Formats: sequence, C-alpha cells, structure tokens
Amino acid sequence: MVENTNETSLAIRTVNQIEHLAGTYPGYRRAHAKGDLYEATFSPTGNLSPYTVAAHLTHTEVQTIVRFSNVWPNPSIPDALSIVKGMSVKFHLPTGETTNLIGVTIPIFVTKSPQTFFDILSTMNSFKDGRPQFKDMVKLFAKYPESRAAFQTIRKLENTKSYATGQYYAIHAFYLVNEKGQRTPVKFEWEPEAGVETWSVKELADLSPDYLSTELIERLNRGEVRFRLYVVLGEADDPTDDPTLEWAKERQRIEAGVLRVKTKLSVEEDHFVFDPTILPEGIECSEDKILRIRKDAYAVSYDRRKKGE
Repeated sequence: MVENTNETSLAIRTVNQIEHLAGTYPGYRRAHAKGDLYEATFSPTGNLSPYTVAAHLTHTEVQTIVRFSNVWPNPSIPDALSIVKGMSVKFHLPTGETTNLIGVTIPIFVTKSPQTFFDILSTMNSFKDGRPQFKDMVKLFAKYPESRAAFQTIRKLENTKSYATGQYYAIHAFYLVNEKGQRTPVKFEWEPEAGVETWSVKELADLSPDYLSTELIERLNRGEVRFRLYVVLGEADDPTDDPTLEWAKERQRIEAGVLRVKTKLSVEEDHFVFDPTILPEGIECSEDKILRIRKDAYAVSYDRRKKGE
C-alpha cells in the first residue's frame, strides 16, 4: 500500500499525469506496459574487484530475470511505434536478496528534476505514433531547454531489429564501493553480442505488431542470447546528478560480465518490480534526483497494478 505522504506525493501526481496522457490499462505497468520475462544467468569477469565488493559483479555467477519491453504505457501499441525499448534485469544474490539494473536504448533522460518531469508531462498534449511532434517539441524546448538533447536523440533513434540487438543504457550514475570504502562514480551499459541492428523506415511497414517477442523466441530456439555488461568509470568533472548529460566518449570502460538469456518465463502473474534503487553492499545511488524518485513511482505503479487498476 502506497501512502500519500510528502515524500511520495510528487510520484503519485506524476503517475496520475501519465495515466491522464496515455490512458489507464488495468493490471499493467504505468510505463513499459508491453513486455515479456526471460530466465537468464549473469557471470562476472572479476574485473570490477578493485572497485566494489558486490558479489554478482566480482566473483559469483547468479540467476537473473530479464524483462524486455516497449516504453509506452499502452500494452497494445505495435512494437514499431515504440521507438525506445527497455531491458530490466533482476539479479538473485547469494544472500537471498535481489538487486536491479534497468536500461533503455537511449543514453540520457529528458530532465534532471522530478518536478520538471511532471511539468513536462503536464505541458504535453501527446506524443503521437511513438515520436514527439514538432509543435510539441517547440513548446518543450522553449520552456525546458535541458530536454532538447533527449528528444532530439529519440527523433533520430531507429527501431531495433530484435531485443537481442539493442544497446541498453542505465542512464543514471551510481557509485561502486570497494572494501576500503573508496567510491567510484560509474554508469552501466549492456552491449549485445550479436551487434546493434536496426530497421529502415521502409522495412517497418512489413513488421507484425508483436515482432519483437516473436523474433526473440525464434532466436532463443537457436541458442542463448548474450549481452556484455560494461561499466564506464567517471572522472572528477563528470556529473553524477544530471541524467540529461552524457559523459565523455573517451572514459574508461571495463567489461563487468556476461548475461546469458535462455528461455521465456511463463508466469500467471507478473509480480516483479525492477526498482533500480534496491542495491547491495558495494553499490550506492548517486545524487541523481530522478533515480531516487523512481522508488516511489515504481511503488505507486505496482500498488495499482496489483489491485487491477
């Protein structure tokens, strides 16, 4: 049960605004409504041992649940109309606890302020056909210039041919903490072993509404799908509180491990919550306010989903 306290009121109003813009679909997530769950394993390389004590990133292979999804709140929208795709991973830790890492196919977010995100949602009439319309963008850029880079990235984004050929970014900065208590700012990226592949605009016309799920099942019938997790090490001048800004391309990248997606998971009820702020010893949230409000927003969404609202 989510209580309407001062700490959660903005999250509740934001979820309400998403429902107002996109509609309400009982039993579904308020964002990333359309998606499927898969069983997988994650094997660390050990390369992060100098930076963190988190077991799943240093020395212990763990079981995981992966959810691939479309970004929109409407669960019936065709795959080709949801340009941004998501990949959420739940790691089952040796302690019996879980931790989550969520990623999307764009490297930045539209704002660094939860209040501004609510204001942006309130300003928009709609994003038709899965893309921002020009008149909406002009209004948004004038009022919220920090969102320009993200919306321009979305407009240039091409549909991935497969969930298995998308590159997924965690967007937010985190801190890795080693046994000496030293903290290193990092960002996480999932790189597909099959390479990044996208459709042309002409090719999209021939795709089925659910091509991503169908394609991934066919691909898994031929063998497991692999992603490599990379950690980008931040430096002193890299912002850890602003997800609208990318870090410099020349930052050091360390391969942290391999994710092996194996089979589709059949569940009667999707009770999973991929809250990225649930972290084990060795990983901490950054100062990013958007990251921190996700906890309340996810709780609100789950509470309504559980009730069938």
